[in-house]
Amino acid sequence: MSSKVTNWILTLCIVGIISLFSNWIGYSVMPIDATPGILALMGIALLGLILRDIVPLNIPSIAYIGILGLIITIPGVPGSSHIVEWTEKVDLLSLATPVVAYAGVSIGNSWADFAKLGWKTIVVGIVILLSTYIGSALVAEIVLKIQGLA
Repeated sequence: MSSKVTNWILTLCIVGIISLFSNWIGYSVMPIDATPGILALMGIALLGLILRDIVPLNIPSIAYIGILGLIITIPGVPGSSHIVEWTEKVDLLSLATPVVAYAGVSIGNSWADFAKLGWKTIVVGIVILLSTYIGSALVAEIVLKIQGLA
């Protein structure tokens, strides 16, 4: 299980870093302001993934992640106001792009195996992730301007 957790942490760190930059570029939220929210979301996701392996029920990790997120943001739960305040600074679309891009990369098994392919492959992967985000943002901006919403 330790190699699984290591791979999950590595994946969450990569997605978190890309999300910080996406949030900064697309929504003008400075990375230092969004970091607590990204870290909170990464922690919730990691805990949900671990729970999926520990709890002997056949429930997908997304259910654990959703339930954890719901519970820790209920008003009155200690620290919930901080979690809500931190995560409000992270836009959903800044999270969606790297997650969807990772889904495509995950076909290759794991980030550790992906990294073994060499530094040039990592650079190409980063360029693909960034260009996917920028392309998506441009299309969204054009559509919003056509609709008169931006």
